[in-house]
Amino acid sequence: MKGNTLKKCLNGNQLKLIAIIAMTIDHLTWILFPGFQTVWWVLGLHIIGRLTAPIMWFFIAEGCFYTHDRRKYLMRLFGFAVVSHFAYDFAFGIPFFDASYGFLNRTSVMWSLALAAVITFVWQIEKISTPLKFVILFSACIISLPSDWSSIAVMAPFFIYNHRGKFKLQALDIVIWTAVYALVYFFAIDKLYAILQMFTFLSVPLLFLYNGKRGKWKGMKWLFYVYYPAHLVVIGVLRLLLHGDIRLIA
Repeated sequence: MKGNTLKKCLNGNQLKLIAIIAMTIDHLTWILFPGFQTVWWVLGLHIIGRLTAPIMWFFIAEGCFYTHDRRKYLMRLFGFAVVSHFAYDFAFGIPFFDASYGFLNRTSVMWSLALAAVITFVWQIEKISTPLKFVILFSACIISLPSDWSSIAVMAPFFIYNHRGKFKLQALDIVIWTAVYALVYFFAIDKLYAILQMFTFLSVPLLFLYNGKRGKWKGMKWLFYVYYPAHLVVIGVLRLLLHGDIRLIA
């Protein structure tokens, strides 16, 4: 029992704090070194940022499992996605509604995560036929494409939820879905950035240490809801001060 305690030494609050720190480092790097600069230590800072997404996927799955009110949980996630849309676009210089800037990477990952919760709940409703469930799943993937991590942030939490209690499969979910994302980048956008994305695997040892407990402080959930859009607004102000009204992410 003692050895097992040593292995599972991180609670949910601690993992979310790691995600917040890694995300902040990654976003500040985009501001201080705009564009995708390939200096080794700049890449190293972006690698730290790869810890964030899988931790977010994991805790969306945990949230779907533990929530006592699915309706309120979904309302909170979608409300969060709306607020975060404007903060994300402001942070990185993306026009809010201008379609001429393209279809992809137009909003934050929170849109995809909210949709992940939808399909996770839908899949548990026995009255919905399996073909209709697949239609809903496919539709969620399509409408998530404009967000950061696009449909990957829909599918990964969904699979992580369904493999709950089987950590090896959850770790494989993280690696496989990141690999799908990386392959698209590798062949269509940028090969080095595709390789960078695969460093999400560094989150697996951290998640392995999760002890299944939330942590004593109940405010972490609300801290993340506030911190995410708030830090993006700060990033946006820094963007304007340092570079003017430029777009930082292609």
